[in-house]
Amino acid sequence: MTHQNLLVELFVEELPPKALKKLGDVFASQLCAQLRQLGLASSDSVSTPFASPRRLAAHITHVAAKAVDTAVQQKLMPVSVGLDANGLATPALLKKLQALGADVSDPVFAVAALRKAPDGKTEALFYDSLVTGATLDVGLQQALLAALAQLPIPKMMSYQLETDCELPGWSSVHFVRPAHGLLALHGSTVVPVKVLGLTSGKLTQGHRFEAHKSPVHVDHADDYAATLLRDGSVIASFEDRRFAIVQQLAQAAERLGPGFEVLMDDALLDEVTALVERPNVLTCQFEEQFLAVPQECLILTMKANQKYFPLVDTQGKLTNQFLVVSNISPLDASAVIGGNERVVRPRLSDAKFFYDQDRKKTLESRVAGLDKVVYHNKLGTQGERMARVCAIARALALQLGGEALAEKADQAARLAKTDLLTDMVGEFPELQGIMGGYYARHDGLDADIAEAIEDHYKPRFAGDALPRNPVGVAVALADKLETLVGMFGIGNLPTGDKDPFALRRHALGVIRMLVEKDLALDLQTLVGSAVPAFGDKITDARLALSDFVYDRLAGSLREQGYSALEVDAVLALRPQRLGDVPRRLAAVRAFTVLAEAPALAAANKRISNILKKADVTGAVDAHVSELLLQEPAEQALYAAMQGIAPRAQALFAVGDYTAALQTLAALRAPVDAFFDGVMVNAEALDLRLNRLGLLKTLHQAMNQVADLSRLAA
Repeated sequence: MTHQNLLVELFVEELPPKALKKLGDVFASQLCAQLRQLGLASSDSVSTPFASPRRLAAHITHVAAKAVDTAVQQKLMPVSVGLDANGLATPALLKKLQALGADVSDPVFAVAALRKAPDGKTEALFYDSLVTGATLDVGLQQALLAALAQLPIPKMMSYQLETDCELPGWSSVHFVRPAHGLLALHGSTVVPVKVLGLTSGKLTQGHRFEAHKSPVHVDHADDYAATLLRDGSVIASFEDRRFAIVQQLAQAAERLGPGFEVLMDDALLDEVTALVERPNVLTCQFEEQFLAVPQECLILTMKANQKYFPLVDTQGKLTNQFLVVSNISPLDASAVIGGNERVVRPRLSDAKFFYDQDRKKTLESRVAGLDKVVYHNKLGTQGERMARVCAIARALALQLGGEALAEKADQAARLAKTDLLTDMVGEFPELQGIMGGYYARHDGLDADIAEAIEDHYKPRFAGDALPRNPVGVAVALADKLETLVGMFGIGNLPTGDKDPFALRRHALGVIRMLVEKDLALDLQTLVGSAVPAFGDKITDARLALSDFVYDRLAGSLREQGYSALEVDAVLALRPQRLGDVPRRLAAVRAFTVLAEAPALAAANKRISNILKKADVTGAVDAHVSELLLQEPAEQALYAAMQGIAPRAQALFAVGDYTAALQTLAALRAPVDAFFDGVMVNAEALDLRLNRLGLLKTLHQAMNQVADLSRLAA
């Protein structure tokens, strides 16, 4: 069997840059997966994706020219059904064989080719055949069509191709961009396939302006990347091109001096990598007067609008130098540099104009304008929303710091949304909150209030910083709670992967602030404090919202490395102080390594089951009469609990959850002895209730930190 490496390339017009990397990865992985299913590629075959602005390609190792033939054994029917009394084929058998493609022109011969074998209690007829393996030209055609159908194309295009036949006409083709070339090589041999109106060959195109040869001739599948680089001036690999950009950016910053650092984020790097075929980094600059504008505005317009890489100094302050990744490498780059500097100037001028105009009005003067901005058709305007956030923020701040904090939180919440009415935020919505902080400082407001306005959206994403001061924490909590309670109250819940109001992110933000700031706020009280602010606009959905928050908390904890059993044991108790959860988890983890832990967890589960069955009517309470303790084992357990339970309770009360659980380990022996020597469900009612009361007392003592029964195997 001949095995060679395979190369398939689809040459197209410029692909959407934000989708390019995923398109390239999916194209290669799907093509390889399809070939594996056909037996043309093996589990050892390795697929390497290539993706540039004008091509999607895949290199797959160890691909066979023809898949091996496969022996197939198929059960047909019981012998009694397939053969008559004379051993001849019945109509049912002949029909089945005909459906399988067997030759039934001679029924006697057809029956002779079958195999009889026992199948359980009966004897059955089996048809053995040999399925011919697919050839590469047929298999690749099938695999290529399937791979193209699986591409995550953001938006399909339709275009016309002249039909390849004697009759004149046009045919419609649907793809992400018009395709102009197809390359398919098995080793050095062209694999004849057709897709999107194209026929495969050995030719492709290089760089639009700087290719040394046109077209580029690829002799062998393994020479693809090297040939494109040499003759076409194209770095075909997305990852190699990205790495080259990172290196060039770092070198350009180093040439400027030790005080420069490039702002490189992954999203911008991926997008720029998808825009160039052979990168060339150039250094540009703009007038220093623009540095008077908040640097977040300048950085955003350079990155989002122009795809430039800003440069900052060692203190993180923006400089007037920036880097451009060009797709051409002229001997004299001055024209390219000058062109980019001219293009960015109007963008920066707009930002400066917006900033200057916005500062002519105070944030306070914009408050009334919030009444004209619709927030949600069921929840009213941004002005109404602001009033609700103020009420919630004041209530939270009173609990966290008293009247002084409440006054500041109320003022910050009142002004927090006013920057939505500014020109700068209208142009760059990503700057909401940030610009509010700048304008608050310009208006002479307290630093605490300005920081709170800036921080009230935090955390905006996973790993983002939390609000810096108590005012910001109160307003940020209020803002997120208002959204959560309001949306749950009108039934606007996230479904599947759809979450238009980012309720999952808001819930995680609330969780992070409660946990990482260790706030003395109960979740139930927290959610309850937000409900009255809505009046009759919503229904009370506190229970559903609490469940939602605990679900998000459970997922977050598992992502942090806690086991499902640990998380389940702690959250089963629905702890109201979320700041306690990490300490409870640490205590559970320390408890599980004790030798007594498995036995106590199993006993706890047994107690839970006993109480669940016995306490249907609510007759069992945590009360024990010493006079009714007759068996030595129950007397010993009660005595042990009298000494151990108060110590565990005292440790629990001061928050030493680890020591509290470890103290309970001493109960293992008396608990084991109790179950070995005492009949809980005694016939005498008073004895039975007393023993159930003893177990309930034990259950309560053991499950203050976590539900230990959830740890049982």
